[in-house]
Amino acid sequence: MGTTSVLRRNHAAELMGGGVALVDLETRATKDDHQALRLWLRLLSCTVRVENRVRSGLRQEFATTLPRFDLMAQLERYPAGLRMSELSKRLMVSGGNVTGITDQLEREGFVVRTLDRGDRRAIAVKLTPAGLKRFREMAASHEQWIVELLGGLSPEEKQTMLGTLSKLKSHLSAVSAPASSRKPGSVERRK
Repeated sequence: MGTTSVLRRNHAAELMGGGVALVDLETRATKDDHQALRLWLRLLSCTVRVENRVRSGLRQEFATTLPRFDLMAQLERYPAGLRMSELSKRLMVSGGNVTGITDQLEREGFVVRTLDRGDRRAIAVKLTPAGLKRFREMAASHEQWIVELLGGLSPEEKQTMLGTLSKLKSHLSAVSAPASSRKPGSVERRK
């Protein structure tokens, strides 16, 4: 099964009245699986659903892709532009991917390559006025989609989730650090 959600008729649902059950990454888990695994699959399932909505909206409303949007988002934050290597690092993709996306956006007049002011040997990429205008249109729609998708949560629930996920992110950074810099400790197996 891929990482996208699909609707599929579930035999049990059919037996109970012909309903359609949503099948996604979380359906891989069982009640006997470790709580951490079930939580991870739920987080992943939610992320995939949000990302699919964003990808679909960008494709339908703006005839563009999420990687192009992400590159433009980075450039919007840095009006003087960013080096290709910096874009690659920030987007966590290869230099070839950044080059391909930049080539497309440049042909459409949304970005321009310039000599980097700090190093004349390096090339920087920046948004053109048309690119900035287009990005801001997309960003406004993107924000609306996210607000709509998270609309089922109260402001208090969102704040609680922000705090909890912040704690998780800090923990993940600590356990992802090289073994020599980790604090000794044990990992709880089942909860």
